[in-house]
Amino acid sequence: MEIEFTKLQGNGNDFILVDEYRGTVIPGEMKGQFARLYCDRRFGIGGDGVLFLSPSTTADLRMRLFQEDESEAEMCGNGIRCFAKYSLDRGYVKEKCRVETLAGVIGVEMGDEEDAFMATISMPDPKFDRKDIPATGEGEYLENVLGYDVRAVNTGVPHALVFVEDVDSINLEELAPPIRNHATFPKGANVNFVQVTGKNSLKIRTFERGIEGETLSCGTGATAAAAMAHKLGMAGDEVEVETPGGLLVIFLGKETRMKGPATTVFSGIIPV
Repeated sequence: MEIEFTKLQGNGNDFILVDEYRGTVIPGEMKGQFARLYCDRRFGIGGDGVLFLSPSTTADLRMRLFQEDESEAEMCGNGIRCFAKYSLDRGYVKEKCRVETLAGVIGVEMGDEEDAFMATISMPDPKFDRKDIPATGEGEYLENVLGYDVRAVNTGVPHALVFVEDVDSINLEELAPPIRNHATFPKGANVNFVQVTGKNSLKIRTFERGIEGETLSCGTGATAAAAMAHKLGMAGDEVEVETPGGLLVIFLGKETRMKGPATTVFSGIIPV
């Protein structure tokens, strides 16, 4: 058999997409293994995860995301934009659609702006209470880890946040794992070091669980950083978040939304 795939990226956060709209391609019990094999950047295709597209009974389409450690993530903001672009290009959806994820149904509005594809995603509302992150204990999360004040919020997946003066000076590979694996996070957490660069602008670096390393961009992480900065009075309702892979715009208030690009890189066939 041959497995068709498409490689897409959103701000450098890259994904392999497998289209199962017309039927299962990779059996459910093998999806994690498939991600482990083909996310490898030397012996596989290379990617931060594998997106599986299928029909949904509760929305227009269903998205599942598996990562290189074989785990299934609840959702991914950059991944949904890539998923939406592919779906629009294939004619599965129109400029407005709804995508089923483990974190709930996500609304998408998309189209071209100045000859570039852009999508605005309705993100899950930020959850600050420990039981919703999840984290052990009661109330909002604030712990001292390695001498840093660590806050936490769930924006579809658990995120730990550390505000620092200069994110570029942080040794992410050394400092992030003890926070990512902290005993109070039963499901682990993505770790974000955040720098306030202006009245409504942030700079962020993210260490992602499941990938176990730094990624060029994390949509839920950018949303988490903006939401926490807003809560602490460091930013307003519209926040520009600079990631190593590019800019994301986060809208807060009655509804939490994220705006950013997505690009198709290439398509191919895996001979099996």
